[in-house]
Amino acid sequence: MITKKTAALLVALCAVLLVAAWRYIKASGVFRKYPEPQYLTAEEAESRPVYYQLKTDEKAIYTALYRGISQHQEYIPLPYEVDGSQYSRIYCIIEKQEGEFFFLDSVYYTAAKVRDARVVYRNTGSIEYQEEKLREKVGEVARGALNTDDYSLVRYINDYLVDNCRYITGEDEDYASTAYGCLIEGEANCEGYAKAFELLASELGLKSVLITGTTESGENHAWNQVKVGVNWYNIDVTWADTDVTGETRKMYFLCDDATFEKTHYADNTLFQPFPCGNADDNYYVKNGLYADSTERAEEIIRRELGSGNGVIELRFSDAEVYGNFKREYIESEKIFQIAVETGYPFGEQINLSMRENESENCMTLDFTG
Repeated sequence: MITKKTAALLVALCAVLLVAAWRYIKASGVFRKYPEPQYLTAEEAESRPVYYQLKTDEKAIYTALYRGISQHQEYIPLPYEVDGSQYSRIYCIIEKQEGEFFFLDSVYYTAAKVRDARVVYRNTGSIEYQEEKLREKVGEVARGALNTDDYSLVRYINDYLVDNCRYITGEDEDYASTAYGCLIEGEANCEGYAKAFELLASELGLKSVLITGTTESGENHAWNQVKVGVNWYNIDVTWADTDVTGETRKMYFLCDDATFEKTHYADNTLFQPFPCGNADDNYYVKNGLYADSTERAEEIIRRELGSGNGVIELRFSDAEVYGNFKREYIESEKIFQIAVETGYPFGEQINLSMRENESENCMTLDFTG
């Protein structure tokens, strides 16, 4: 038989346990109200093509992370409890696509279920100052664009990055994989180039995305897709940079998938890359330097030399046309007869040097040496 004293002790013990349980439940946030879902404004979403590929709940999570990271919050309450793999995907999209977030650390926290995001920032202590420097630089570069059509803007961004950044491998420097490294420190790896391109493209009103994947050699790589007019194109600014002053590779400038996918293999686990099926704005096509026959290549050479251009870049439609041209015009030296007939001012003798990228069916003929 339970005595009154024992009953009182049991009641007191239960009361203590209930209080402790309530405090634990309260601390765990089980009954905490989720913040109301919010979404990017129409203007913000317009410059973020990947955002439109997200489901409604994913857009709300993206927005919560974007707002919180913009304010450098360590803990960011999410509007929904989300599966860890889904959270990781959304976080990684933000880390890759938001070029202004150079201050995010290379690691991030996740779990089987995520309700409050925990974000890790670089241990810098001067984020606001660096943000201001980056904003000023982006604005300064954007103001330097003289033409406003999409093609000219893309070319301007491409050439600016090639001329003002030096390629470094891996994580040689703290900001190598960021737009800050590319635009402020002047050195970056492929991801830094791609993030800088995306940031400048957005500032100039272009739609672009950063793509990650591998090269034909199996190396991890990053590049961009950008919308010119109504068509999407692939562009690789890193591979455009030769680190030789005044020299820029054109073979990776605004390519369709059929051309680009010979050397670039996109990863579609974060989002679906945009189909690039048009070649009208490809550098060689747009500038009349694309040859689908040896006869067409001869026409291009005659036209360029006749107009006084002694450096001629050619892209051939396939390996067969490339090989035929090389045998019929270079190895047989027929190219010199054509050069003489154009009236180009060679001086006492014709000098010709040739640079090849056979895997890309590209060739540069230089008569100016």
